[in-house]
Amino acid sequence: VRAVLASDKDTTTSGDVDGKRLRKKLNKVVLAYSGGLDTSVIVPWLRENYGCEVVCFTADVGQGLQELEGLEQKAKASGACQLVVKDLKEEFVSDFIYPCLRAGAIYERKYLLGTSMARPVIAKAMVDVAKEVGADAVSHGCTGKGNDQAMLNHQPFVRFELTFFALNPELSVVAPWREWEITGREDAIEYAKKHNVPVPVTKKSIYSRDRNLWHLSHEGDILEDPANEPMEDMYMMSVDPKEAPNQPEYLKIGIVEGLPVSINGKKLSPASLLAELNEIGGKHGIGRIDMVENRLVGMKSRGVYETPGGTILFAAARELESLTLDRETMQIKDVLALKYADLVYAGRWFDPLRESMDAFMKEITKTTTGSVTLKLYKGSVSVAGRESPNSLYRQDISSFESGDIYDQADAAGFIRLYGLPMRVRAMLEKGL
Repeated sequence: VRAVLASDKDTTTSGDVDGKRLRKKLNKVVLAYSGGLDTSVIVPWLRENYGCEVVCFTADVGQGLQELEGLEQKAKASGACQLVVKDLKEEFVSDFIYPCLRAGAIYERKYLLGTSMARPVIAKAMVDVAKEVGADAVSHGCTGKGNDQAMLNHQPFVRFELTFFALNPELSVVAPWREWEITGREDAIEYAKKHNVPVPVTKKSIYSRDRNLWHLSHEGDILEDPANEPMEDMYMMSVDPKEAPNQPEYLKIGIVEGLPVSINGKKLSPASLLAELNEIGGKHGIGRIDMVENRLVGMKSRGVYETPGGTILFAAARELESLTLDRETMQIKDVLALKYADLVYAGRWFDPLRESMDAFMKEITKTTTGSVTLKLYKGSVSVAGRESPNSLYRQDISSFESGDIYDQADAAGFIRLYGLPMRVRAMLEKGL
């Protein structure tokens, strides 16, 4: 940690580029690149201030093909030596989303951790790319604005940089928004023009959004006042529940050892399964969440999330556990799920504590195999049925008609013993 902090603060000069004193000489930097204005100007800024080659890296986590078009030309026009694009959708779902689903990790009762899970898979891939191309540093374009990008709460920096520290502490980390004098969009445009960087011409949304295969988040504009109702035209993944089909749709989700594997008997890869559920759930207006959450350093933030497929999967997993987990195990799991969600939200994916908790979750859900039938109707998900070969539910025990295994007469002694503390307290109060 000392080495990382020292490198982060180190601005000693070690050379010149076109007469400009360098902050620190780096050989090659891998930059998390989106092709937008911010990351486009970071490319020449890194070259100018660190005298390095810049390798742009883009992760496909399901944000949509339109966001990947023309990236190589943009990156090279900005001065990058190459662009590396990796399809991380399957890894994102199987290695990051599914463990959170199995753990039942929900942050502050509502948030299904869409952005929180995406950051570590991207940062992990950046570390891998840095090794592949021989880079000695990584950089990200997290800004002082928008969703998961609030400079004051440090969340974007934490989520990226804790992963860098955990996987390769020898890498230097460059965060331009902590260093440069660019303070906003106009400054960035001026810098781009000065360095002959083509300025991306896009219609700027009034909302700050983050999209991946799991969710779409919305923040900013009228949402900054928690009293304001979101406008219907803001939503992009789900229809207005009032406009959803008038007939319910039934889905049968197959689950093996706590993880979903099929829809209506059709086996699918993790990413394909989630994509299909997003389509189905969005059609029925499923998965809209409006919440005020506590950021990492305690300030509150209001956001609206669309998570159609994730909402369906959480409902299915939770219901199957009602058959396969006993009371004590379920209670401990629920307690640990809160801490698990906190760790993921805070960027501590590669923390040994989360990994140890994940081993526990994997062990106790070994018997959570079966299927759950769900009813989707105008924004709601309700359970129509559940079944498992490992079900702890026994009709011959639970039935009011049966007396072979559970004898009603046994209840009298149990009640006397179970109620003994209350009876003794009452006797004490009455002087008996």
